[in-house]
Amino acid sequence: MLTDKTNKLELEEKIIHLKKELNAVILAHYYQDDDIQDLADYVGDSLDLARRASSTDAEIIVFCGVSFMAEGAKILNPQKTVLLPDLAAGCSLEDACPADAFAEFRKKHPDHIAITYINCSAEVKALSDIIITSTNAEHIISQIPTNQKIIFAPDKHLGAYLNKKTGRNMLLWDGSCMVHERFSESELVKLKGRHPQAKIIAHPECPENLLRYADHIGSTSSLLEYTVKNAGGEFIVLTELGIFHQMKKRSPHSVFYDVAGNEAGGGCVSCNQCPYMKLNTIEKLYDCMYNKTPEIFLSDELIASAKKPLLRMLEMSVG
Repeated sequence: MLTDKTNKLELEEKIIHLKKELNAVILAHYYQDDDIQDLADYVGDSLDLARRASSTDAEIIVFCGVSFMAEGAKILNPQKTVLLPDLAAGCSLEDACPADAFAEFRKKHPDHIAITYINCSAEVKALSDIIITSTNAEHIISQIPTNQKIIFAPDKHLGAYLNKKTGRNMLLWDGSCMVHERFSESELVKLKGRHPQAKIIAHPECPENLLRYADHIGSTSSLLEYTVKNAGGEFIVLTELGIFHQMKKRSPHSVFYDVAGNEAGGGCVSCNQCPYMKLNTIEKLYDCMYNKTPEIFLSDELIASAKKPLLRMLEMSVG
């Protein structure tokens, strides 16, 4: 185990050494702490990381994200060891859609297919027909015949946004992301008033009352690309604070503003941080690689069932 005296540089060197020794790859989501992002082999959003996980030659996948992402890597690589620095790193969207309740919901709507956001458990994936991310959702939905009824789960805000974009009337599960739902509309308006030249960029997991102010709406990768294309500008960012690290690295002359949340009457600075994502630390990353635990374990039956809609996602994302 590590002590408080462990120097950060020494710790990074140990992680790099372990990565070579184990033939491991470190995948990190944009919402991870800065030091983890800087150590990772690949940093990306859910679609980026799913693709990396499906194509890696590494024997061990160390997933710095949340549990559903690590489960996805295991589903796509059942013979590989998949490690997650902290098994408690869950997701409010996953919590909002229990598998048993989703199964009952599907039974009530047998004429619907289930297009499910990747932010869900392996069990819910196994109950789904196609998995999507915020990056590929519109592209995939456009390939479904217009007369085919669709259940969309678990994020109602992303689903409502996609209904508006595609002209569909998907039946929406009542779930939401705790981070994106907490942003304060009044704080956003005040911030825009102080910085009128700033472009408002928002993730579609935000409620509609926030999205209506946005100059650009898109996945985490899309928001990042927008700031790169408009380098040197000012941006008010409506998504998890971790993305600021990559935005500042790629557009060092731009200015980024975060929006306070609704809790405690507004001004909640920590509301724009995912408490689950932040459970992973550089110390836990080292420990999990050194001890080869916590490891993700899923039954063969669950992997087989959950893999089908994930592979459909990857196939339908092309082009």
